[in-house]
Amino acid sequence: MLRSLVPLAALLAFCCLSQGAAAQSSDLDNVVSQLRGGGYVIVLRHGSTNRDQADTDPLNLENVARQRHLSDAGREQARQLGDAFRKLGIPLGSVYTSRFQRAIDTGKLISGSEVTPTADVSEGGLVVTPIENDRRAEALRKLASTPPAAGKNTLVVTHKPNILDAFGRDWFDVREGEASIFRPDPSGKPALLARVQAADWIKAAAR
Repeated sequence: MLRSLVPLAALLAFCCLSQGAAAQSSDLDNVVSQLRGGGYVIVLRHGSTNRDQADTDPLNLENVARQRHLSDAGREQARQLGDAFRKLGIPLGSVYTSRFQRAIDTGKLISGSEVTPTADVSEGGLVVTPIENDRRAEALRKLASTPPAAGKNTLVVTHKPNILDAFGRDWFDVREGEASIFRPDPSGKPALLARVQAADWIKAAAR
């Protein structure tokens, strides 16, 4: 589901509920058109994971076997999302990911290239101090406020707690594979363009 922060657009979509699918398609076409020119930061929650797994050794990220991983469906979703970006003409530049393997794999499968894992967007939770969680939230906001290279869009693959801490309670329902697209602002505050589900990118590329 595509979400926008533009109040008038939201009101029109509510009033014209019977035309919701067409309105959503039009909104996403507008988002894609803007992304083709570069200049945005795409903050993505990693792809779908195995729900029967947990991070049982979160202090040792080298122990990949003890992490929750992308499911087969999540890996395929990430591949299709990368294909969709290429078909839609959305250029990616730098790709930053959490140090957890599910985020690294998501970034690699989407971009088709190497990524830059960083603690700045890694999930911390109860295994790091509140000060460190706050630092990571600020680091994610800074990334979302940093202009990409000319003609490119930055991709950041992270986790729900990081997104929630950085951008607020409106992201409480952020889903695996969901993208939040920000336009870096000179004031240092990222401006949300839209939130887009992975399935919507894939459907748009297939049209």
